[in-house]
Amino acid sequence: MATVNECTIIDVPKILDQRGNLAVIEKQTLPFVFKRIYYLYDVPSNAYRGGHSHKEQSEFLIAVSGSFDVVLNDGKQTKKVTLNKPNKGLLITTNIWRELTNFSSGAVCLVLASDFFDEGDYVRNFEEFVTLKK
Repeated sequence: MATVNECTIIDVPKILDQRGNLAVIEKQTLPFVFKRIYYLYDVPSNAYRGGHSHKEQSEFLIAVSGSFDVVLNDGKQTKKVTLNKPNKGLLITTNIWRELTNFSSGAVCLVLASDFFDEGDYVRNFEEFVTLKK
């Protein structure tokens, strides 16, 4: 059974250069092959995103600009992670509820997902999520 402790920060390899740094994500960076990439931006500071879990899909979130909080819940424990560095990302495993909050001005959240969009993979009701976790 997945727990919030399995959701970990992964360092993205970077190349330091006086002209600006370069971060590189290749297949060995993540424990899954990513099939979909999307990003969230212009999120109002008082809004939240997420509010769901995935049955099969894993995701890797990076604050490529600005910062935001990710609140994780496994049905028993809650863990808050602040993302604010473009060379560190949060691996979210399957069956973990997530909510993204507290977006700074100009924040951009990049998401690398292990699969293509499939509405059937989402659990969008928290009570249903908790029931499925039992």
